[in-house]
Amino acid sequence: MMKRESKRQTVAEEPDSIRLDLFLKQSRLIPRRTLAQQVCQHGGIRVNGQPAKPGRSIKTGDLIEWIQPRKRVQVRVLGIGVSSPIKSEASALFEFI
Repeated sequence: MMKRESKRQTVAEEPDSIRLDLFLKQSRLIPRRTLAQQVCQHGGIRVNGQPAKPGRSIKTGDLIEWIQPRKRVQVRVLGIGVSSPIKSEASALFEFI
């Protein structure tokens, strides 16, 4: 019998994109992923001026606009985390415009 070689990555690389709903949760702009998915599905989130679904890929430099009944929040993506960052590091993933 031949052994299968494992294809594990030994170096943790920063991803170049992430799903929109995961980014909204990781950045703590929206507290839960299911809520982020619902907001996207109802047309409340735009990425670079276009309506976005929860599975849309987000990259560094993208402009995310969250339209709420009484206000509009615009942020620019500064970075993408590998996993859920701690609260103090979550705000470093974006900047308010």
